[in-house]
Amino acid sequence: MLELDDIREAVAPVSEVARRTPLEHSYTFSAMTGADVHLKFENTQRTGSFKVRGAANRIQRLSDAEREAGVVTASAGNHAQGVALAATRAGVDATVVMPETAPISKVKATRSYGAAVELSGIDYDEAQARAHEIEVEEERTYVHAFDDEAVMAGQGTIGVELVEDLPAVDTVVVPVGGGGLIGGVATAVKGIAPDVRVVGVQAEGASSVADSLHKGRVTEAEQVDTIADGIAVRGVGERTFPVIRERVDDVVTVTDAEIANALVLLLERGKTLVEGAGAAPLAALLAEAFDYEADETVVPILSGGNVDLNLLTTVILRGLVDQGRYVKLRTVLKDRPGALDDLLDILTDERANIYAIQHDRTNRDVALNAAEVELELETRGEDHVEGLLARLRDAGYEVDLLV
Repeated sequence: MLELDDIREAVAPVSEVARRTPLEHSYTFSAMTGADVHLKFENTQRTGSFKVRGAANRIQRLSDAEREAGVVTASAGNHAQGVALAATRAGVDATVVMPETAPISKVKATRSYGAAVELSGIDYDEAQARAHEIEVEEERTYVHAFDDEAVMAGQGTIGVELVEDLPAVDTVVVPVGGGGLIGGVATAVKGIAPDVRVVGVQAEGASSVADSLHKGRVTEAEQVDTIADGIAVRGVGERTFPVIRERVDDVVTVTDAEIANALVLLLERGKTLVEGAGAAPLAALLAEAFDYEADETVVPILSGGNVDLNLLTTVILRGLVDQGRYVKLRTVLKDRPGALDDLLDILTDERANIYAIQHDRTNRDVALNAAEVELELETRGEDHVEGLLARLRDAGYEVDLLV
């Protein structure tokens, strides 16, 4: 099983490729939660994710013959970029198989770091199957995204940095996909400071680790469904699971809505961009998915920042909806001059900002002397939305809230 000495040995090879990332106190999230919150900004890592650490450590340990043959891996994006950069730095040829659904930004980034990219399969597991075919066909070394002790050791260097920078830490919160990150971090943290609590966080739609711990054996989900593509893995690793079972104190789940809310808050209040997986630890803290004491020193690891811009737009909108800051509603007006002005007067009086209006006289579901109106509005929170809807209904409008 992975041990602290393995992680200490990884520090030097990892430092040749990866950077030591900041650990900073957050006044905003401390005030919101009552905990003493410090954020580990692994989203500022080279390639935008912690994954480069494990890739660098694994590739540094290749034999001369393995270096000559090259490496192959499968990844949804972050591990792909880590392997591409680490391999290029080491002068090793790399092929990366990515799911056909991988964000185009991550595909382009992986190619820009020097790897050949092949798109295959609908998810990580199908991409992995194709990568293993290439492993055999071309006699390349397979660099697993998480189920490899050298990879886990590289990820564990985060835990070493964290405890060195904040010896008073009480709880470390880590996103969990296949378990490589939390396995490495838990080994480092528990090895240096055994009393520190380690909490793992999964998306509800990809909760194989939580399910495996509950059943006491490795289980695999039939499918995964979450906006946090970095932790959208069907099953925990055979090597990572025993480490998690022995050294991780708890594994909790969060919803996609909670992840979206944390991502938006990090953008707006923390001035930092993270992907869904990177927002999951803060989401768990904000949603009180695990218990913590007032003033407890808690460190959520913001594991990556490689979010697809199309997904980011959707996530931001979802987050605004959940906070009551964006609504879309529909009503029907009499088709007469001034009817729309009367409606807009109420919106103006209620200080709702209008994004868009669609005015439709042709909808067959409304009377011939009526027009359907859909409005997209910027609002100031749930109380504001409730007050606005009450005002409209008091004025005689039948209003449907669409989002």
